[in-house]
Amino acid sequence: MARAYTVANQKGGVGKTTTTLNLGACLAGLGQRVLVVDADSQANLTSSLGFDKREARPSTYDVMIGNLDPGEALLSTAHEQLTLMPSAPALAGAEIEAIGLPDREKLLANALAKIRDRYDIILIDSPPSLGLLTINALVAASHGVTIPIQCEYLALEGLSQLMHTLRLVRERLNPRLLIFGLLLTMFDSRTNLSQQVVDDVRQHYPKLVFRTIIPRSVRLSEAPSYGQSIVSYAPKSTGGLAYEALAQEFLARAGE
Repeated sequence: MARAYTVANQKGGVGKTTTTLNLGACLAGLGQRVLVVDADSQANLTSSLGFDKREARPSTYDVMIGNLDPGEALLSTAHEQLTLMPSAPALAGAEIEAIGLPDREKLLANALAKIRDRYDIILIDSPPSLGLLTINALVAASHGVTIPIQCEYLALEGLSQLMHTLRLVRERLNPRLLIFGLLLTMFDSRTNLSQQVVDDVRQHYPKLVFRTIIPRSVRLSEAPSYGQSIVSYAPKSTGGLAYEALAQEFLARAGE
C-alpha cells in the first residue's frame, strides 16, 4: 500500500507545486512507483507536467465530487513510474458542492484508497488555503505532511496557524496525521536573511527540518513553462541536484 504525503502551506508561492513535481519525479527516478495528485483548482501541477489544464478530461474534481473511479482519472507522464491525477478549474467550486455530501472531509482519502495498492508513494499538492480541499488533502495524508517554508521575511508567519489546523485534523479526522518534514525553499546564498531564516526554523523545529535546502533557481522556475520537471529539464542544475538529494533524504526518513 502506498505511503501518502501531502505538501501543504496556506501561504502561496512557497514551492508546494515545485516540490510535489520535482520530488515526485526524483522519487520515480529512484525506482518508486509514484502518483502525484493535483488537488488545487489552479491546476499548476497539471500544466507543469505538460498537460493543458483547460482541456476536458476526468480530473480530481470528478473523483471527489462525481464519484468517478479514480483509475479513470490517471495520466501517464514523460517520467516512467510517475503518474498524475490532474486537476481542473471546476475544482474551485468543489467546496460548495461538497457541503451536502457525507464524509465530505474524506472524499479524496476514500478515492485514493481504491488505487493505493498500485503505488509506493502518493504526493498530494494542496491549494494555498486552509479550506475543504486542503482538509481533504490532510485527511488523505496517511504518512504525513511536508511543509515548504520560503527563506524570506515572515517565513514563520502563518506556520502556527497551519500547526493548529493540523492538530484539529489529527484530533477529529486523521489521528495518524503527523508532520513528516519542514522543507526550506528559495534559499538565496547571497543574502544574510536567507541564512537567518534557516537558523530560525532549525532552532524552532530541530527534528523536523530536512537537511536538504532548495535554492532559488532560474532553472526551477523555467522548467514548468516547458511542461517539464527539473529532472528532464536541467537535472544537473543546482535545483535539480537539490531535489535529487531531497528524494534520497525523503526515502531515508520514510525508512525505505
